Amino acid sequence: MTPNHVHFPVAKAALEAGFSVLSDKPATLNLEEALELRKIVQANNGLAYGLTHTYLGYPLVGEARGIIESGGIGKVRKVFVEYIQGWLATEVENKQADWRTDPARSGGSGCMGDIGTHAHNLAEFVTGKRMTHVAADLSIFVEGRRLDDDGSAMFRMEDGVKGTLSASQVCVGVENGLSIRVYGETGGLEWHQEEPNTLKRTYADRPTELLRSAQGYLSEGAQSWFRTPPGHPEGYIEAFANCYREFGQALRTEGGVASGIDAAVRGMAFIEALLESSENDSAWTEIKQ
Repeated sequence: MTPNHVHFPVAKAALEAGFSVLSDKPATLNLEEALELRKIVQANNGLAYGLTHTYLGYPLVGEARGIIESGGIGKVRKVFVEYIQGWLATEVENKQADWRTDPARSGGSGCMGDIGTHAHNLAEFVTGKRMTHVAADLSIFVEGRRLDDDGSAMFRMEDGVKGTLSASQVCVGVENGLSIRVYGETGGLEWHQEEPNTLKRTYADRPTELLRSAQGYLSEGAQSWFRTPPGHPEGYIEAFANCYREFGQALRTEGGVASGIDAAVRGMAFIEALLESSENDSAWTEIKQ
């Protein structure tokens, strides 16, 4: 839980001292550090490394992934994912804005590194597909700012899936607008972080369904992540707790744990591809990890 430039040295020291690591995202300041961190994780077999991509801790996000895995919307065709905020629409003077707009502490990207990585991670997790190429346009709207505060990208995924990703921190009045829509051959799914207890499911041949949290008709996996009865507010803090609980349970699993280091590297490779694409007039650019 530190600014990005501190993630790598702390994680490196902890792993080399024999401690498993659960880190905030993005994993490192740049891709070079992420690749080095992966080597360290691999060299310390038996230790765990994970990232707090908080929004994967929402039960209905897991439900959406399960529906897609089971073929519930058919072959995935199209993905729309966005993460929109407004808190940096003007010059902001506080500790959060100070480091997030500083290349030395935040890295090569501001908005996309901060929240665009969540959108990227959410799209890959829900669909089960890896993003392979991006065509990006990053912008700085606030005069004097050194890192992007807005950006959009078209993207390609495995198996011919196409999509768009938008992230912005200059949309006045928007609080935390993370959302995803996924459409397949036979149906679609829609989820919004600001209304996390509802998952919209559409069909080609029957009425739309609104799946609600903590209901008995949801999958066993989703049921295990709910902490309150139906209709009770449940969200961000509980999602964090689910991430921590899953990491703790993994540490206790005999034979080692699944590592999140590959997701860490993918996030940094995504940022690098965005920057390269935007600098080259939004040319299609491969995500090389």
